[in-house]
Amino acid sequence: MEKEYFAHETAVIDQGCTIGRGTKIWHFSHIMTGCIIGENCNLGQNVVVSPHVRLGRNVKVQNNVSIYTGVICEDDVFLGPSMVFTNIVNPRSAVVRRDQYAETIVEKGASIGANATIICGHRIGRFAFIGAGAVVTKDVKPYALVVGNPARQVGWMSEYGHRLVFDESGIAVCPESGEKYKLAEGSVSKINY
Repeated sequence: MEKEYFAHETAVIDQGCTIGRGTKIWHFSHIMTGCIIGENCNLGQNVVVSPHVRLGRNVKVQNNVSIYTGVICEDDVFLGPSMVFTNIVNPRSAVVRRDQYAETIVEKGASIGANATIICGHRIGRFAFIGAGAVVTKDVKPYALVVGNPARQVGWMSEYGHRLVFDESGIAVCPESGEKYKLAEGSVSKINY
């Protein structure tokens, strides 16, 4: 049976992983056993997907990203070039902690910028936007824009990736999609009609 995904000839695909239809795996990447990669994903060059990682549909992984055991990325997640996940809170070379991997969840539509670092054990909310170089040390709310080290929230983003500006009644409109958002009690939600 012919495979339904593309893998460059230099990519290493271990036995026992699941790769969805239409996914592309580029130069020098390594897909390890037990991971699940959804349909229509794109993994750039020099990407490592460790055992038991789960990537949803349409996940874009840019060059030089290692996705370690304990990470779950939902559909439509963007992982920028050379961004970093950790999976142990207190790593030591001489202490084996393979049974202590902390789970990190990146929810649907979230974007993580180039060279950002995600400290393990946290949840990145739906459509959150992590700025380039940010160091995330706690959970990030849905639609939140966070930057800096340690990362701090500086605003809100639309599902199309535009900064939201709220009026006095707590309503913002995405300049690209025209979709409306409501800010109430420290959280943002999209207004569906």
